[in-house]
This record gives sequence, structure tokens and C-alpha cells, in this order.
Amino acid sequence: MSAYVLTVTSSKDFDATVQATTDALKQEGFGVLTTIDVAATLKAKLGIDERPYVILGACNPHYAHQALQIDPDIGALLPCNVVVRKESAGTTSVVFMDPAAVLSMVARPEVDRIGGEVRAKLQRVAESLRS
Repeated sequence: MSAYVLTVTSSKDFDATVQATTDALKQEGFGVLTTIDVAATLKAKLGIDERPYVILGACNPHYAHQALQIDPDIGALLPCNVVVRKESAGTTSVVFMDPAAVLSMVARPEVDRIGGEVRAKLQRVAESLRS
């Protein structure tokens, strides 16, 4: 358990979990702007074989716009990263950046409100994936 992430375990295989995560994010108004295949990058750049590991850059345009209107520098804290990784035990973990924790660094009540609302959406996504 960490102060800056929300984590769930899925019994689905890796690819099915990535798809389920993307679908659940969409249900809560998020799009996936970027997909970083960390395992493929490590293989290509360093010749290292790792278990499947991707980082999804998820964004809810409504909340991103609100936050950027309050503080244009907040873009450095966006998007919300979601990690999907295959574990050695055969399960798949989904790890969500906690936007409330990250956005609290801005120290503005109106940004804290946005962070709390986005966190609630991501918690619903996480719950929908729980095995």
C-alpha cells in the first residue's frame, strides 16, 4: 500500500486486463492518450526481458480543463498514469496514480476538489477490475 497509488489485482490475463482497464476508464469519462510499453522498450534499448508492463496515460478532458484553468503549470502533473503489469504469481496488477495525493502538491482548495473527484472515478474503475 502506498500513499500515492491505488492498486487492484486481476485474475485475467495481461492483455484482457489492459483492455478491461481501458474500457472501464472510458466508462468514467477517461481516454487513454498514451500507451508506453515498458517491457518492449527495455528489450529494444537494453536487451532485457521483463514481464509485460505498460503505462497508460489516462485523461478526463473535463477535469483536465478545469485544472488547467486554475493553474496552467498543472499540466506537468497530467495525465493520470495507470500501470498494468504481469506479476510472477500469474496475476495482473493495475496501479492507479492517486490524483488527490499528486494534486495536493499544488496546495489550492479548488485543485484539491478536482483531485478528490477524479480519485473517486478512478476508485470506481479499480473496483470494476478487482478479482
